[in-house]
Amino acid sequence: MNHQLFDEFTSIPSKQWKNKIQYELQGADYNEMLVWESLEGIKVRPFYHGDENQSIPVSTSSSQWSVVHSIYVHDIEKSIHNAKTALQKGAEVLYFTLTNTAVDVTALLGVLPKEGTYLLRCHFLDQTYIKNLAQWTSEQHYTLHLMIDPIHQLITAGNWFHNLNQDFTTLDALAQQYTSVNLTIDTKAYQQAGATIIQQLAYACNHFNEYLSRVKTLQQPVFIEVAVGSNYFFEIAKHKAFRLLFELIAREYACTDLTVKIISTPTKRNKTLYGASVNALRSTTECMSAVLGGADFICNLPHDVLYRKENYASQQIARNQLLSLKKDSHFDAVDNPTAGAYYIEELTKQLAEKALEIIKQIEQADGLITSFHQGTIQRKIAESADKEQDWFNTQKELLVGSNIQANPKEKIQTQLELFPFVKQKPRKTLLAPLLEKRLAESYEQHRLTAENK
Repeated sequence: MNHQLFDEFTSIPSKQWKNKIQYELQGADYNEMLVWESLEGIKVRPFYHGDENQSIPVSTSSSQWSVVHSIYVHDIEKSIHNAKTALQKGAEVLYFTLTNTAVDVTALLGVLPKEGTYLLRCHFLDQTYIKNLAQWTSEQHYTLHLMIDPIHQLITAGNWFHNLNQDFTTLDALAQQYTSVNLTIDTKAYQQAGATIIQQLAYACNHFNEYLSRVKTLQQPVFIEVAVGSNYFFEIAKHKAFRLLFELIAREYACTDLTVKIISTPTKRNKTLYGASVNALRSTTECMSAVLGGADFICNLPHDVLYRKENYASQQIARNQLLSLKKDSHFDAVDNPTAGAYYIEELTKQLAEKALEIIKQIEQADGLITSFHQGTIQRKIAESADKEQDWFNTQKELLVGSNIQANPKEKIQTQLELFPFVKQKPRKTLLAPLLEKRLAESYEQHRLTAENK
């Protein structure tokens, strides 16, 4: 198009809009009535205008996102059946979680189509196992990404896989030798422990910086795992800010060709036992945020993931939510769908700037790992989690079916197949690990206690 769509209309400056609003308020305070403050301390205005907006150059390939199905691998035959069914029912990428070396994952991959894309998250760091799997992948011409994140192991378990030096030496050796081995920055633990969006961005960047300072060169993509919350526009901006900040950090290490891939999954933090069907509504809007923010891979959560074991019906519903967004709602129609949206671009800018301040503070304190050992980050996240919990307790943050519009007749005790609350195993650790906790846990524990009486 050689002409602007709205050239025929007279542009109205932001000052004129604000004067009109002030007039309509009839003397009421503008800030008190129309400006609200988020958990992150960002003041959200009632309108955003082009003459006050600074464009953020974040390019997203929103037409290329993939529907992901997650499989926890413990029984090979069951995993094969689950994988084949998921592919037949519309999944485009399979995400396997492997927790030990006793499972021969090549038996699983060997019966799956070679033209597919597979993600394998290793919750161990066995150099021989990963080396053999990477070699097999190359020889068999599979597209497999072996995702490894020793720092996530430290911050969630309190200990390294082996020790700091051995973990990074092994990671560096594998990354140099095999293009299928991918550095992974798993940020889900930050979000699900209660970190604000700004903290998630900052800690993820410090997390990334720890790897760049220790791994010599990176030719393969870096993966970011993201937990998506319910603050719709903020989550879109969060995804864009991730790309903006990671590109900035990579540039400092002369990694100008570095590719960043984002894997997004709805958070468990706002999911509930009671009124669990509402979880499907929450996860749908969270997946929408991920798509519009530019996630490359999106993996949905079943609505009953908190209390039921893997089951076909729930998995199919979760997968169909994504397929509906893609096939019916055409959420893959364009790239950069939020470009020019003043509100989102301003949020992206503010989130990135505020995160950058925290990043600098942590680097001045000798980095993320040192800050975890000192307990600084755990304390900051706990403060944010307590603030959000207070919002939930006082109904400033609402979860339908829990702290508002709860069904007092609903019973859940007999349906519990899994333990839905925080699990703690006392053990000796190098540092205090992050503990994921849902907002509605205390409320649900009281209701379950009442059910048992």
